[in-house]
Amino acid sequence: MADSSTSGELGVLRSKRNATRYQILVEIAERQPAVSQQEIADAIGVTAQAVSDYLGDLVEEGHVRKHGRGRYEVTKEGVDWLISQTDDLRSFLEYVSENVIEEVDVDTAIATAAIEEGDRVSLTMRDGVMHATPGDVGSATAVAVTDAEPGQDVGAAEFEGMLDYEPGEVTVLSTPPVTDGGSRALPTDAVADRIADHDLVAAAGAEALVAVRNAGTDPDIRFGTVAAVPEAASKGLSVLLVATTDRLSEHTDPLREQNVGYEVVESSDY
Repeated sequence: MADSSTSGELGVLRSKRNATRYQILVEIAERQPAVSQQEIADAIGVTAQAVSDYLGDLVEEGHVRKHGRGRYEVTKEGVDWLISQTDDLRSFLEYVSENVIEEVDVDTAIATAAIEEGDRVSLTMRDGVMHATPGDVGSATAVAVTDAEPGQDVGAAEFEGMLDYEPGEVTVLSTPPVTDGGSRALPTDAVADRIADHDLVAAAGAEALVAVRNAGTDPDIRFGTVAAVPEAASKGLSVLLVATTDRLSEHTDPLREQNVGYEVVESSDY
């Protein structure tokens, strides 16, 4: 997992605007002083009008100096900004190369049948876990790097294709804090009616835990729900998250940031 020393802010990657600014500055630096807006537009895949708008902003911000029609140069401030963004990108690429790619050279799946080292296997996602089946079919395949009997873990490498599965979604049920009635303020069927439609049930807060237990079940996830719920959804599992109102934002913010689909059901909507 990335830490602050390696990932940085990465403004160029996080912002489409900054990414386009970065590309335009690079193109100007390569072509200056005679700069064709249309050539830049063709090179980076935007319209000439968009390039013109960005150039206006870059000139106003002091990153680019204009010397007449079609003549631009990158200023010292613009060069400094390019260098800072390039350094961040270089650090990120080094991190990905040295840590992320090496970690995923071999991944783990559960064998659905007997597999021998060297077999080509097909990969599927079931119950949030990757499974390997002998045979070279399906949207994603790999080569087994260990032997395995059915139900055992098997190493897989040399991946081809993409796993074909739909990410799960999250239903967030808001539970009042105990000072506003807690679990007793919820209709008796608010949780129970939704459990069957979800793969997992998570509870965040004591009031939420009681509400889930009142529905006749125990939550699958009680601790680390902020990280566990989006992780489960990203693996294709639908999650019913029961959370006290004071803990809603700490759960919905990561869901939104990780592009996980979710719906919040307020207590007033029950």
